[in-house]
Amino acid sequence: MTKRFGFTLAEVLITLGIIGVVAAMTMPTLMNSTQGAQYKAAYKKALSAIAQGVTLNVALDGNSFADVTDAEGIKDILKTRMNVVNGADEAGTIPYDTAPALLGTQGENNYSLYFSDGIIFSFAGPTTGKVCSDPDTDNGISNGEKCKGFIDVNGLKGPNKVVVCSNAANQTTDAAQHTANCEVKNPTDIYPVVYYDQTILPNSQAAKAVLYGK
Repeated sequence: MTKRFGFTLAEVLITLGIIGVVAAMTMPTLMNSTQGAQYKAAYKKALSAIAQGVTLNVALDGNSFADVTDAEGIKDILKTRMNVVNGADEAGTIPYDTAPALLGTQGENNYSLYFSDGIIFSFAGPTTGKVCSDPDTDNGISNGEKCKGFIDVNGLKGPNKVVVCSNAANQTTDAAQHTANCEVKNPTDIYPVVYYDQTILPNSQAAKAVLYGK
């Protein structure tokens, strides 16, 4: 009689059960890793696009962030050179609890631009008598200040959380309180920035770690 080798139903069910348990344990981590990579890519893309937009405006119209005296001027530069699908709204109309802290002010001088790829750039214009220029550079502008904003890489979709360092000692969104030893294991969707002249840069150690890290 010929012997036939195979698996019993019990063995197959046990194997499938083990595969299911392993999948249930690994899928959330894999999904978070994939989503975090998407956040990082969108953040870097947004920084590059805004910088290119203002550089193009300087080349064509001669105006940079340092040449306007209010948020309306900043809005006009970006709307002229970038694909904005919605006009500017006051930041106060957006459900972000973090908006006042990240922008430094709240009210008529704050705007948000909605781009075609779903990214939102919320920003505060220069304060009275100031322009968005680096006050530390020797460019002859004595009334400069670095203006604040933040980028939400997926619009109003959640989690709507400011990126922070994973290190317990660095759990803060205040750039001045961060240490240089910052690691971001789980990137989120909101990134503080500072902009001036033709430049836009991260405004927290966590945002810097995402931009300059691996």
